[in-house]
Amino acid sequence: MLATEVAPGVLLVPGAFVRGQQPDGNSVILRGKHGLVVVDTGRHAAHTQKVLDTAAALKQPVEAVINTHWHLDHIGGNARVRQAYPGVHVYASGAFAGARTGFLASYRAQLVEMLKTTADPVQRQTFETDLQLIDSADKLAPDVVVDRSQTLKLAGRSVDVHLAKHAATAGDLWMFDRLSGVAIAGDLVTLPIPFLDTACPSGWSSALADLERTDFKLLIPGHGAPMTRADFAVYRTAFDNLVACGASSADKKACIDGWMKDAAPFLRNDDPAWVRMLADYYVGAVLREGPKMIAERCAAD
Repeated sequence: MLATEVAPGVLLVPGAFVRGQQPDGNSVILRGKHGLVVVDTGRHAAHTQKVLDTAAALKQPVEAVINTHWHLDHIGGNARVRQAYPGVHVYASGAFAGARTGFLASYRAQLVEMLKTTADPVQRQTFETDLQLIDSADKLAPDVVVDRSQTLKLAGRSVDVHLAKHAATAGDLWMFDRLSGVAIAGDLVTLPIPFLDTACPSGWSSALADLERTDFKLLIPGHGAPMTRADFAVYRTAFDNLVACGASSADKKACIDGWMKDAAPFLRNDDPAWVRMLADYYVGAVLREGPKMIAERCAAD
């Protein structure tokens, strides 16, 4: 199955996050009157090909791509979509420009060093894939920068696009499709853990509050299965509790145990040891060891 129709005119190409591999984010396809809108294009060729094959099966062209944020697992397929549909427009916030000279430049340097010392072929392929994506940044960048919240009419379908500054990244887009009642959250909602690598946690929490004020019936996360409003409320509480605990003097294990308990409804199919390892990293290396970095992200223009 290429994609699942989760609401009328809304199709989901699920991403994947497997231990030991870099993830692909969820991709969402909205059917317009005369074309398709793709929200996020994944990282790996196989994922993006599912998006393209779905478009071919629907017999409608991809007229627009919306990137919720600049992480490679959400923009990595932009070049392939552009090759298949040369007239497509890519919409995103302006945060990608800063990421190219900041986070991604540093990550690229790390990849080059790791390739010098890594012999494992699977790891080398992972590093080389990300290096190639970073080096093709011009083909991934948006040609339409979204600098404010607004309603966009794309492919004959109206979509409310919201800009959240200083959240999971310096500029996240999340969408509300009034026709279907579906919210598309990008990495404002991620499982099995919030991905805090580039985040301003306080801004992220505020964005979740804004999202909850939207009258959505179903929410599609950046990673994980679609959620009801009740599911989202559980996630939001779990997120806020994790961030608050991570910023406190509480024992790190207590914070991890709290996440495992609060987010338990969403973690039934995940390896608990892996989720705990991820939580240990984000509480320890990000929330505990990176307060200065987090403060800079939250205060950046």
